[in-house]
Amino acid sequence: MKKFCIAAVILLLVLMLISALIALSEKSPLKDKVALIRIEGPIFDSKEAIEELKKYAKESSVKAIVLRVDSPGGAVAPSQEIYEEVKKAAASKPVVASMGSVAASGGYYIVSPATRVVANPGTITGSIGVIMEIPNIEGLMDKIGVKTEVIKSGRHKDMATMFRTMGKEERELLQGVLDDVHSQFINAVSEGRKLPVETVRELADGRIFTGRQAAELKLVDELGNIEDAIALAARLAGIKGEPEVVSKEKKFTVIDLLLGKLPGQFTEVIPSMKVKYMMTP
Repeated sequence: MKKFCIAAVILLLVLMLISALIALSEKSPLKDKVALIRIEGPIFDSKEAIEELKKYAKESSVKAIVLRVDSPGGAVAPSQEIYEEVKKAAASKPVVASMGSVAASGGYYIVSPATRVVANPGTITGSIGVIMEIPNIEGLMDKIGVKTEVIKSGRHKDMATMFRTMGKEERELLQGVLDDVHSQFINAVSEGRKLPVETVRELADGRIFTGRQAAELKLVDELGNIEDAIALAARLAGIKGEPEVVSKEKKFTVIDLLLGKLPGQFTEVIPSMKVKYMMTP
């Protein structure tokens, strides 16, 4: 009986050791992985995307990153911030962008510095342009008999207000802002895709392309789905066989709603003046 107990204890220890080794191997930083980062919906915030890019760029076990984008674009600054982080990550390991249904305007901006860009043939992309939308409710205010009184310290301080029609000088000033931001967009795509500035400028009139058209224009490297993008990332990283894919699970809970942590697209309901890399219908 004593020998049986000893044998049982030894067997239990062996099983525990095997289990620990399996768990360790699965979590081992030495095991080669491909990280999948998803950017979905309008781009109004860059924090989460930047955190994921920085994290996976530093992890030695992550040999390549796949950036899955399904976005019509969004605000200028967040798009530029994500662009810069994609460029930094691509300097240390392969970053393959995978386009979903739409990766246009700011959605295209952020993928342009990737090592390789993969699109579905029917992906809607391009829309290299900038837009500023300013509501004008002057007529409505006149109808309901409401006036606004403005006190300002500079003559352009209330430029682009929704309570009156924009003047010629104001329009020219705002057009100059948009032209400069548009030029930044063109230069970023030129640098990211390694295309001449003039080539990009000819395509940067806000028009959209299918994935197949974009591939012909060198805005996209090749056609394929997300699985093709993952396989390409693995090959570029020298991973043999089917890679292990890791990604951050994203959840939106009722607690987030109660705390006011709404996704950006829900907080953009109220019309306001914004410069955007956004595809419009």
